[in-house]
Amino acid sequence: MSLVTLLPFIVLIGAMFLMTRSAKKKQQQAATMRNEMQPGSGVRTIGGMYATVKEVGEDTVLVDAGPGVELLFAKNAIGAVLSDDEYNRIVHGIEHDLKTDVVPDDASSLTETDEPAADAAAASDDKPVDLGKKDEPADEAASADEAETSEAAEAKTDDAPKKTDGDSDAK
Repeated sequence: MSLVTLLPFIVLIGAMFLMTRSAKKKQQQAATMRNEMQPGSGVRTIGGMYATVKEVGEDTVLVDAGPGVELLFAKNAIGAVLSDDEYNRIVHGIEHDLKTDVVPDDASSLTETDEPAADAAAASDDKPVDLGKKDEPADEAASADEAETSEAAEAKTDDAPKKTDGDSDAK
């Protein structure tokens, strides 16, 4: 057999080897994480429930899910062991150490000047821009609007086909 015919098989076997190797690494990391669990650490189960570890057995974990609620899980059912900060942030809503910028509630603190907004508007020498429609004389505008609406209403009634009860003369 030539190398050209064996090449697709070699590539397929290599891809399978790489995929199983990465999956095996992930399984080993998960097993290491589960074995390092200690009482008092926060965990998330594979079902999405957050709890605190109470006891760690050989194949099981006893967790405290709330006041007076203790649940027994298989170690394989623990999806992640969380750090104390992350667990408190998720479960209790406690932000321990904020490293992000806080966004103010209003935009006034984002401006460079120290003047209040009212003083800044009064101090500016720009004239306000009128974006409204130009005023027409009141009598001409009212009569023009009435004429347009009456013409539109007449056009709708003339163009619209009349409805019947289902009997039609054209057969």
